[in-house]
Amino acid sequence: MHSQDNIHYALETTRVLREPDRRIETFGETRFEFQLISELMDRVGEVRIRTGEVEAQRPRILRPDAFREIELEGFNPSARARFDKMVDKFRDEGKDLAFLQYGFQFKRGDVHEEIIHDSMDAVRERVLEDIRRSGNPSRAIIEGVDDAWEICILKFSFDMILRSHEINAFDFKRRGLI
Repeated sequence: MHSQDNIHYALETTRVLREPDRRIETFGETRFEFQLISELMDRVGEVRIRTGEVEAQRPRILRPDAFREIELEGFNPSARARFDKMVDKFRDEGKDLAFLQYGFQFKRGDVHEEIIHDSMDAVRERVLEDIRRSGNPSRAIIEGVDDAWEICILKFSFDMILRSHEINAFDFKRRGLI
């Protein structure tokens, strides 16, 4: 279990180096690939690359207290408390997430890890160059904290919600659903 300081540090230092080219689909599921790079805390010159997927289910119109029903499959038991605190933080910042529900699945079994013996700068440049060459439109490159990497993925997911929210709300309004 992570301390509040570790969670706060992970939230503050997580950086999305490359966003996926698209947002969360309003009327269908969306799958994002991610590569999360992080320096190992107890070793110099070693960087871990985690590769996996986050699947966003189609947004649903929800009632105000439905955030408590969102499932966090594959996360450790303390993820619920951390998720609830993030929701509260976004509400405190005046961000309106109250009428659309975004369902995410984080598939831990699909996460692959690799240790690279090089500097963070070199690994970062290599990963970014690889994505420039491949042009994968659904891949995000995230730099985060190694021991709290799940927090980094949660933050990325919330960021994708915030970037998609206005478009999804417009689509629902255009069809007369809200």
